[in-house]
Amino acid sequence: MGLFDFFKKNKTKKQEKYKLGMHKTRENSFGSIKKILEAKNAIDDELFDELEEVFIMADVGVDTVISFIDDLRDEVTKQGITEPKQLQEIIIDKMFEIYLKGEVVNANLNLNKNGLSVVLFVGVNGVGKTTSIAKIAYQLKKEGKKVLLAAGDTFRAGAIEQLATWAKKVGVDIVYKDAGSDPSSVMFDAVNKAKNEGYDVLLCDTAGRLQNKVNLMSELEKIKRVISRELEGAPHETLLTIDATTGQNGMQQAKIFTECCQVSGIILTKLDGTAKGGIVLAIRNELGIPIKYVGLGEKLEDLEPFDIEQYLYGLFADFFE
Repeated sequence: MGLFDFFKKNKTKKQEKYKLGMHKTRENSFGSIKKILEAKNAIDDELFDELEEVFIMADVGVDTVISFIDDLRDEVTKQGITEPKQLQEIIIDKMFEIYLKGEVVNANLNLNKNGLSVVLFVGVNGVGKTTSIAKIAYQLKKEGKKVLLAAGDTFRAGAIEQLATWAKKVGVDIVYKDAGSDPSSVMFDAVNKAKNEGYDVLLCDTAGRLQNKVNLMSELEKIKRVISRELEGAPHETLLTIDATTGQNGMQQAKIFTECCQVSGIILTKLDGTAKGGIVLAIRNELGIPIKYVGLGEKLEDLEPFDIEQYLYGLFADFFE
């Protein structure tokens, strides 16, 4: 059974959450695909041009879109398809293939089953990094894990206080120092506290001053060296937070941070607030990095572990109504 048939026969609570959370993307971008396919009487160049425009406007990325449209054309020829509406199923399947790339993509955090796990969070200021840390801490605590936060963004005004406020709200501990302190010293203290006091997970915030790129990158490299020196194999995850509403600026941020940080996954915030949710596919296809979490609302419960099947349902729910 293909994804199209699965979606037609199954409705889950999680599907509905993605459908509701991605209504802006669907209404303003991908929702027009159904209308285009229903309005056409034949599969021709004009149809493919219109589809190409929709995908580009939705931030799927030009290179990804060109490859995707070529694949659609090939599949139409291969299967001898003549009805435009039949493209619905192929579009979903091909987007699924773009994301998987023939691999088993694990959206779960890479955490140790026994002993301490360290997760490093990177990203520019203002993308929702601190809030995402709090939401993940909340989820981990609900799973019964002992969680510690490290306030490594010691330069941005209010960053330490913001993370401390979240720690109190969520009910987890935090390590911090005065503003202007060396971020690496915060990480040193945090890793050793976590090791000595039996914490399961350490979540580390970092600065995001991209306008001071060289200094920021050297700072992040130093932080990683300190963490790995104090705990072998750490950090176990390096998660880059991107604001989905920034579109191609988010892609540029991803490229800059992957140059220095060995990013293992993406947190895509504010997916519920954008009409350009196609950035998920652009990130995966162009950078090869999996999406780990997506923000589908403001509540602590609304940072969802990414599910490519539910994401595609959120994009194309109109196909099944």
